[in-house]
Amino acid sequence: MTINASNDSAVSRRLRLGMVGGGRGAFIGAVHRIAARLDDRWELVAGALSSDPERSHLSGQDLLLSPDRVYANFDEMAKRESSREDGIDAVAIVTPNHAHAAPARAFLKAGIHVICDKPLTTTLRQAEQLARLARDSGLIFAVTHNYTGYPLVRQARALVQAGDLGAIRVVQVEYAQDWLATPTEDSGNKQAEWRTDPARSGPAGAVGDIGTHAFNLAEFITNDEVLELSADLQTFVAGRRLDDNAHMMLRFASGAKGMLWCSQVASGLENGLRIRVFGEKAGLEWHQENPNILIFSPLGEPQRLIRRNGPGTGEASRAASRIPAGHPEGYLEGFAQLYSDVAEQISSRLEKRTPNPLSLEVPTVEEGVRGVRFIDAAVRSSRRRGAWISL
Repeated sequence: MTINASNDSAVSRRLRLGMVGGGRGAFIGAVHRIAARLDDRWELVAGALSSDPERSHLSGQDLLLSPDRVYANFDEMAKRESSREDGIDAVAIVTPNHAHAAPARAFLKAGIHVICDKPLTTTLRQAEQLARLARDSGLIFAVTHNYTGYPLVRQARALVQAGDLGAIRVVQVEYAQDWLATPTEDSGNKQAEWRTDPARSGPAGAVGDIGTHAFNLAEFITNDEVLELSADLQTFVAGRRLDDNAHMMLRFASGAKGMLWCSQVASGLENGLRIRVFGEKAGLEWHQENPNILIFSPLGEPQRLIRRNGPGTGEASRAASRIPAGHPEGYLEGFAQLYSDVAEQISSRLEKRTPNPLSLEVPTVEEGVRGVRFIDAAVRSSRRRGAWISL
């Protein structure tokens, strides 16, 4: 069995985690809680789990939190936790998009590390202000683009960095689902309601929700930045106020060209995140729904299937694996890898040592700003009939 490299350092206790949002009826909060516990590095001890104080209290009971550490709002939580000798080491912000910026500011100002769901904020101005505050604070600020935690995504990045593909020429990435192919938001589905509401989701729908993952994955694997994009956003479901499908062309800093498609109305597709990267010497392909296989295709040679923990995997992949080869790892483990990496970064500070360098792959507030710039540029480009917009 391969041991997660982020777990190889001695720690005297589990790190203490707080959570904003994620109470009764929430989806992503439970995902974060499971992920944080998976590698036994964190313990949830406090929360402002809902904007409704009564729901927050009841949610705290559900999670067996001490009543005096279940708060009516995030401001109270930041102030009281920062003054406790046993206060939280980090806070996870798992609210709808519009409610990311304010709690993130409050906890940074209170001296507490932040783990924030994506997208970072709903406006570019908020994102840039938050990034400046995070930089000035010196605190860790992680953004949970969970697909960067998958072992073979890290293997793909390592192959690109090692030059095994040669100069990158073409990047094709897509993230397609069908869960909003009908007006699901009108049926009482809480997740659909806020994701299609501009006041809570921000200026984009599918682009902000899943397009940001595709964009982040393309930049992460290629270790390159998109300089410009041309976008065409559509809303296919009548009455919907935000996009549910988008096509884009991308220009990378290296000169590579790309295409990005994101859709939540692609009938028959469940969670079709896929990326293909083509260089002058080889190509690679990875599918999220079959995450334990990376297809590597050297020019003029037979394709190679690189399996998680199998022959051909490197240190980056093995460090992000928990279980023996042949056993599937996926969505929850991707989140867990980010939590373990952040734990390693925080623990190294507490112990005054150098962190495991593999723990530094976690998306930061800077990648969060990139995601918001991507959303902003895509919306502006589409409004200008696909004009090329700089990021």
